[in-house]
Amino acid sequence: MGTAKKPQVVKAFSGIIAPTKELIEKSICLLSKSLGKSDIISEVFPFEFTNYYSAEMGSGLLRAWVGFEKLIEPTELSSIKNFSNNVEAQNCKAGKRTINLDPGYLALSKIILASTKDFSHRIYLSDGIYAEITVQYKNKAFSALPWTYPDYMCPQAIRFFTQLREIYHNQLQQIDKN
Repeated sequence: MGTAKKPQVVKAFSGIIAPTKELIEKSICLLSKSLGKSDIISEVFPFEFTNYYSAEMGSGLLRAWVGFEKLIEPTELSSIKNFSNNVEAQNCKAGKRTINLDPGYLALSKIILASTKDFSHRIYLSDGIYAEITVQYKNKAFSALPWTYPDYMCPQAIRFFTQLREIYHNQLQQIDKN
């Protein structure tokens, strides 16, 4: 029989899609109000993977990710997603989003994203929020799953998540020393 135990703390991050670098920077500041200080920000680059957001947010969108210094309990993901949904809603213009925020967390073996949408590969958390393993880490590399969004496997994403994982691993080593 297995014994239930407390899960390891994880590394919070958020994906950001917006039409300008200024809105990405604003998003980071707004997210920091809930998640604390950022400790890594990816490069900002054109979001050219899908037209899914074009009708609502326009064309020429930009993509970035931000990681946060403070480690969190995995159970905090649903409240973080609801906070980010409120940030999106408060920054709408004429009923349309100006920013898209996709919070998640990184564990040593996976990248988890939060969603308000149920699907066959998502598990309900709480408060209307689901979670999915978006990318797995095995054999010392990030690898896609059948539902992985293409931008989560692009070179910029792999660089960011590799660095985020390294920061997280160092933080866990510091916890183990204390």
